Amino acid sequence: MTVLTLARRTGLVLGLPAVLFAVWWFATAGSTDFYVPPLSTILGKFGEVWTGERLLSDVVPSLVRLLAGYLLAVAVGVGLGLVVGMHRGVRDVLEPVLELFRAIPPPVLVPVIMLFAGIGDTMKVIVIVSGCMWPILLNTVEGVRAVDEVLSDTCRSYGITGPSRLWHLVLRSASPQIVTGMRQALSIAIILMVISEMFAASNGLGFTIVQFQRSFAIPEMWSGVLLLGLLGFALSLLFRVAENRVLAWYHGLRRAQRNP
Repeated sequence: MTVLTLARRTGLVLGLPAVLFAVWWFATAGSTDFYVPPLSTILGKFGEVWTGERLLSDVVPSLVRLLAGYLLAVAVGVGLGLVVGMHRGVRDVLEPVLELFRAIPPPVLVPVIMLFAGIGDTMKVIVIVSGCMWPILLNTVEGVRAVDEVLSDTCRSYGITGPSRLWHLVLRSASPQIVTGMRQALSIAIILMVISEMFAASNGLGFTIVQFQRSFAIPEMWSGVLLLGLLGFALSLLFRVAENRVLAWYHGLRRAQRNP
């Protein structure tokens, strides 16, 4: 990759966020509104609030819950999606139940989950899983059902069955759609992480932002919102890097098809 190409890609990724920050800076530069402080004030509080003890007491626990819930959702979504996608009978039995639970907004389930999981980290992880697993599950099912019949017949002809067929054919063929579901689930995970920490929590980003709001520490509250945005942006970039590595063969095939 040349320096020019790297600079161009960096500009495409950071260009719009930079413009939005500039607009925010100049639009609020002379603000006297208590609820909309200048961005300079928010940035000053950002360094003061999120680089000390609060980094370990609030940010790290939130990231641990986010990671645990997201990885568990990936495991459940992909595992169940493979079973449902590969077996029509299972799909016919489970589809009405899955559609029923998928239609229930995860935040509505928070009080219910609290009844049997308590108010600790387990509840927060379950809330994240309850919302993240659906895009992963549905995309996995569709990816498995879209496996090329010719490739499937070829595997059968050569006696490639069981785990080998699952790994080399089904998962590889469905991986682009599975990754799409995982990308959608990542943003849902961040939202549910914050929502779960707003209920009977004692630490975490969601809890801290609500505490700032209730105590009318508005610049500090905005700094927490800004941190969530930066966290989502950073996780999105990391996910894109991982996706490019895992699906390098797929992106190469797409480029070859566009430029024969």
